[in-house]
Amino acid sequence: MEEAGYSHSGAQSPGMVSGGDGELVHRDGHRVVFLEEGMDGRGAYLMIEHVWTRPGMMAGPHWHPVLQETFSVREGRMRFRVDEREFELGPGERVTVRPGEVHRFWNEGEGRLTAIHEVRPPGHHREMFELWDRLDLAGKTNRQGVPKDPLALGLLWELQDGYLAGVPALLQRLVLGSLARLARVVGYQERLIGSSSRKDERVRA
Repeated sequence: MEEAGYSHSGAQSPGMVSGGDGELVHRDGHRVVFLEEGMDGRGAYLMIEHVWTRPGMMAGPHWHPVLQETFSVREGRMRFRVDEREFELGPGERVTVRPGEVHRFWNEGEGRLTAIHEVRPPGHHREMFELWDRLDLAGKTNRQGVPKDPLALGLLWELQDGYLAGVPALLQRLVLGSLARLARVVGYQERLIGSSSRKDERVRA
């Protein structure tokens, strides 16, 4: 089934491979595996596997001016709201969210949800998930996964390659963009990486 703005299909996305070269596990059990990143006939892409173990909202309403995202469900049920359309996907179904479309999604079931996430072009999505993981493991996010520190919030916002819905884009660039620039000036991310490395060394010892 295909409509303007989204499509459902049981077919797998082209270029997907098994295995991966990076895995992140958040404190709430959300697992992120980078499957593949490269180029094909449609341009640059990034393939990610997500595994969620808790029900509820996984991402609030947001949109991307350039990125196109396709989510393919492998296990469980995933509910989407794309602009004014709301629907559920089960195993073998997928949805493509095009640039400019406001979207949010949930783990609709009580069990595990596994989905393949294709991002075209990749933008900064890999860096976003890696930073998010460092913040989470350092205890710098709340129960909803939102950074507690405004500087970290600015950096994460910048890496999402998009905007929060309901807040003027210009205001987000002025406020959150300024926080991201300040975070880079003071070396926030470098300090976070150094702190995380020392913590890992203490755990291994």
